Amino acid sequence: MLKHLFVVLLLTLATYSHAQQQPTPQSKKAERDSIKRTEFIKQIGNGYLPFNYFNIDLRYLIKFNQYEGLRSGLGGITNDAFSEKYRINGYAVYGFKDKAIKYKIGGGFRIDETTDTWINLAYIDDLQETGSSKFLTDKRFFTFFEPRLLNIDLFHRHITKSIAIHHKLSNHLLTETQVATSKINPTYNYSYLLNGESYNNFNLTTAQMSLQWSPFSTYKFINDNLKETKDGYPKFTLQVTQAFKSILGSDFNFSKLDFRTLQQFNHKNNAKTSITLVAGIAGGNAPLTHLYHAYPNNITKEAIMQRFSVAGLNSFETMYFNEFFSDKFSTLQLKHAFSPFKISSRFKPQLVLISRYAVGDMNSIDKHQGIDFKTLDKLYSESGFEINKLLFGFGLSFAYRYGGYHLPNLEDNIAFKFTFNISL
Repeated sequence: MLKHLFVVLLLTLATYSHAQQQPTPQSKKAERDSIKRTEFIKQIGNGYLPFNYFNIDLRYLIKFNQYEGLRSGLGGITNDAFSEKYRINGYAVYGFKDKAIKYKIGGGFRIDETTDTWINLAYIDDLQETGSSKFLTDKRFFTFFEPRLLNIDLFHRHITKSIAIHHKLSNHLLTETQVATSKINPTYNYSYLLNGESYNNFNLTTAQMSLQWSPFSTYKFINDNLKETKDGYPKFTLQVTQAFKSILGSDFNFSKLDFRTLQQFNHKNNAKTSITLVAGIAGGNAPLTHLYHAYPNNITKEAIMQRFSVAGLNSFETMYFNEFFSDKFSTLQLKHAFSPFKISSRFKPQLVLISRYAVGDMNSIDKHQGIDFKTLDKLYSESGFEINKLLFGFGLSFAYRYGGYHLPNLEDNIAFKFTFNISL
């Protein structure tokens, strides 16, 4: 009996001892490797190739547009291994068609960790699409392929020096304020007529403030870092821009107010409905470079198949490039993505229905010399569909233009294109 009790005791001690053993070096290594792989894939999905102290920015490796042709270069930013309080970023690219180098040199330093407050400085010598407008608070966006960029031909060169403050007022409210001076030189035939003087190039001094409010997102501390755990909707973004004449050599005085709201409804079986409303208004003497287009994405060619290209994510597929400009405008985009068709484990195409609308106007259109365009004083409408992820992330899209800007020739109202959707 004592012998049996002794055996049971030995087995109990052995089991307890085994349970208290620390993970083996092999298991620790496997866990570390798994974490590294997950982090590496996340960095690639954000457009970075990570190294010890510096992450290469994949956005600058290779692109193409109608003005530069092939655009290629290298850029990046220091990471937390270099410093959690300081960062340096920049890029240098070369356009093989315009035979010109563009670059950026920048950096920043954090002054408060709890509010994620950074002061950032930058010097940029590059191109920007005329009529484009972006929000300072927008998250970094990366895609392996930028469809609209292929067909853009209207750029202005700018040399911009800026200082900005990035500050989180709360978990739900992000702000960014920037003061900048810019030398603007349109790469196309354009001049702005003001008080009898024609400006082919000009200087601007601007102040901008952008606020992004996400009242329905939720956040949690994970490994001592605040992470967004639920991407809540709707989201709201507001941005104010003021240009000051005669300050630091600025030629014009104007004001801009931009607004965007995003709403998304998630349905059963992965179906999704999204609504995007964007509006902007400019007052004063704003040149065409700083006014608005409605993100057109159609090439000015006669036959449908000559216009066959790649559809954008939020662009008007039947609106021709440089067709419309406005100093006040609004767009509404409606999308409904049905649940993917589960034809096989790997083949799951998805049908998306889309409708887009735009309206706008422009005062003193005669001040803009050298370029012909129309305004959006009537409602612009297009509707269509996409069938995504047919093969290697590629799909097909169809859109039809109707309403106030319907064209006499039927095929000029039709856009038939590829789509491209891929995620890591």
